[in-house]
Amino acid sequence: MTAPIDPPPAPGALHPDSLAAQALGWVDEATRAVTPPIHVSTTYLRDADNQYRSGRVYARADNPAFDQPEALLCALEGGHQALLFASGMAAATAVFQALQPGDHVLAPKVMYWSLRNWLMTFATGWGLQVELIDMTSVADVQAALRPGQTKLVWIETPANPLWSVTDIAATAQLAHAAGALLAVDSTVPTPVLTRPLALGADIVMRAATKYLNGHSDLIAGALVTRADSDTWQRIRKVRAQVGGTLGSFEAWLLLRGMRTLHLRVRAACASAQRIAEHFAAHPQVLAVLYPGLPGCQGHDVAKAQMQGGFGGMLSIRAAGGEAHAIAVAARTRLWKRATSLGGTESLIEHRASVEGAGTPAPPDLLRLSVGIEHVDDLIADLEQALAR
Repeated sequence: MTAPIDPPPAPGALHPDSLAAQALGWVDEATRAVTPPIHVSTTYLRDADNQYRSGRVYARADNPAFDQPEALLCALEGGHQALLFASGMAAATAVFQALQPGDHVLAPKVMYWSLRNWLMTFATGWGLQVELIDMTSVADVQAALRPGQTKLVWIETPANPLWSVTDIAATAQLAHAAGALLAVDSTVPTPVLTRPLALGADIVMRAATKYLNGHSDLIAGALVTRADSDTWQRIRKVRAQVGGTLGSFEAWLLLRGMRTLHLRVRAACASAQRIAEHFAAHPQVLAVLYPGLPGCQGHDVAKAQMQGGFGGMLSIRAAGGEAHAIAVAARTRLWKRATSLGGTESLIEHRASVEGAGTPAPPDLLRLSVGIEHVDDLIADLEQALAR
């Protein structure tokens, strides 16, 4: 078991960067190793009187490989408890599966496309009343809430792939007044930039595949709750009984990735800001969508709830339309044409082609995930792709 043998300073006495870099300072009890072991056992021994005093029963719910990364996530988010999942989708859908058929939920029109598709097919088929609205409008949220009936408000901010911004604090107040929980997909800003629980959210979801891992070599998801609740306990049961749990090696990789989270996110933010500013008035670019630009939707809200940067994700709309956008992506040399985000490598993608019918992405939109390469090289590569 891993534990703080030589207790480090209390988490509140350290900057989040230090907590992440040392993974809370835990060391292995048996070997005093700084890097944690990988626990691969799926089952644990009972005591002679048939009890489980170790606290471990079966790895699907009690894997010691989860202890350290979950504790670190709690510390970074300022939460009560964290749960790791096999993917971001497993984490997100567990929140909805903890509800009851007939419950009314609100979700944004602009959000991660796979979850939106799941909500409009599986969730509605199961009996949830799912309503998609413009979450950037506080008035629209207030009008759509059904006091006593709405059980969950789900927001994503900045929202993929338009990077629109929702006011977390204002939405939390409205949701709570109606008797609903607020859950926030905060994958893109990471806890480095935004801590939704401190702004009033009840649950925060991170697709840990992305920035938390940061190396494009594992699939994972995470939930963190502000406080214990009946809903949270049902979510725990969903993970254990449905089986959407993470593997031991993946948990180890995730913890390794989180140690450099702050360095990677800050580097990506700085480069994304420069790229957005550089191409904002480019003759081959119709528009740049990035909350760090003063003219973009939600800039003022983003300034208030994103501390230290506006994220490493942006989109550009090619002036020549869909065919030109696809051709630009094909001509890049440094940017990789691939799906995903948050890795060390920079990615470019024609998003409408991926999302298909019903996508909010304009056909001329290219989604950019800024990595940690030199920003001048990234700009030069986009320049040559646009010029040709």
